[in-house]
Amino acid sequence: MRSISALVLAAISIAVASIPPKNDLKHQHFITRDVAIIGGGSAGTYAAIRLRQMNQSVVVIEKEDNLGGHVDTYTDPATGAAVDFGVLVYEDLPLVRSYFGHFNITLVKVAVAGNATQVRADLRTGTLVGPPPGGMLLALLRYTAQLTRYPWLNTGFNLPDPVPEDLLLPFGEFIRKHQLDGAVDIIAQFNQGVGDILNQTTIYMLKYFGLDVVQGLATGFVQAASHNNSELYGAAERELGPDALLNSQVVNTSSYGDEPWTYLEVASGGGVRIVRARRVIVAIPPKSDLLQALNPDERERRLFDQFQNTCYYATLAKIPGFPPNTMVVNRANETPYQLPPQPSIYLLSPKPGHLTSILYGSETPMTEAQVKQDITQRVLTLRNAGMPVDPPQFVAYSNHTPFLLTVSPDAIRNGFYDELNDLQGHRRRYYMSATMNTHDSAQIWTFIEHMLTEHFE
Repeated sequence: MRSISALVLAAISIAVASIPPKNDLKHQHFITRDVAIIGGGSAGTYAAIRLRQMNQSVVVIEKEDNLGGHVDTYTDPATGAAVDFGVLVYEDLPLVRSYFGHFNITLVKVAVAGNATQVRADLRTGTLVGPPPGGMLLALLRYTAQLTRYPWLNTGFNLPDPVPEDLLLPFGEFIRKHQLDGAVDIIAQFNQGVGDILNQTTIYMLKYFGLDVVQGLATGFVQAASHNNSELYGAAERELGPDALLNSQVVNTSSYGDEPWTYLEVASGGGVRIVRARRVIVAIPPKSDLLQALNPDERERRLFDQFQNTCYYATLAKIPGFPPNTMVVNRANETPYQLPPQPSIYLLSPKPGHLTSILYGSETPMTEAQVKQDITQRVLTLRNAGMPVDPPQFVAYSNHTPFLLTVSPDAIRNGFYDELNDLQGHRRRYYMSATMNTHDSAQIWTFIEHMLTEHFE
């Protein structure tokens, strides 16, 4: 694992003096910044670069040894070739092109479908599965018409009162109500990591598979010309320089009523540094167990404790005997819309260097060993479909849990997101993770643009 273990962090925080009493502050050496950003994934990195462009000083505190979050890239030790197996493509939006252009990174157009031969198989048995129901184009048009009814879904959760009841339906009911059956298969291929798609609340599914994604299906998406999406984060890391504290984690925070600062105790580089910041951006999932070091107050904890999450895992493997240029979509023969019950593989996709990307989801947490064991068993069922495969040889693994954070329809109906939005600025903290919009880099960056304009300019 790339993370500093909790045991090491605990030992460091015990061995080194923590945030000093207020009377001793003038004798301390601090890393003093306008903004401290907790988390160096898609949200935290973008916020850092944009704030620097706005002439504000920043420090990014990231627990891994690199920036990028769910952008996973494997470098083949034999050839040096980069292979993405986390985030793959982006919507072709001016904001996306501007961000990559800031680092002089060339983008190229890509079609998600590519030219691989698609095989639909039930990976519980290896049985081949027939094509999805027809009428996809007409269903997508109906789906798009539904999206245009709720333009405020594009950025954040600024919901009307009352929230439209359609948005609070289980997604399966929403599909049946509006005759969207033909679009379920393509939506499921994009809305990976969300658990049981038919039982998820509709508002989250519409945000994940939004208007910009539908447009991308028609006109194409973009990715780095190098086919290495970590190039963006490597460039950001170089620009931030010492302002990117990698292998670092906040272990405690303090503030004083008459001081305009938040003090963050950060385990980093084998010791503890004290960061002093006027404001703090939280760019990690706002769950209470992940934010203990921020000492959430009762108001914050009451909201964060309501979140549930799904689990999502990305792996890369060599599968001897797996047919080249073949994509396997996991489907089932006897379930609604042929969607496989979880936990399950979503997709096996061909990658350069005879590698295969394997995306896997569950509704409850699983260990790395459990995920790999189940993937192996399911891949071997392909022998029943005529593929002479051997067990996968895993070369990379990434755990994206907790993934989609959701609350109940009743909580949404009763104003949960109004209360969550009201936390922006509370205790000089601002929340900008995917949870505040959706798991889509372009949409995260769009949301952050609105937040920085409103609160930081």
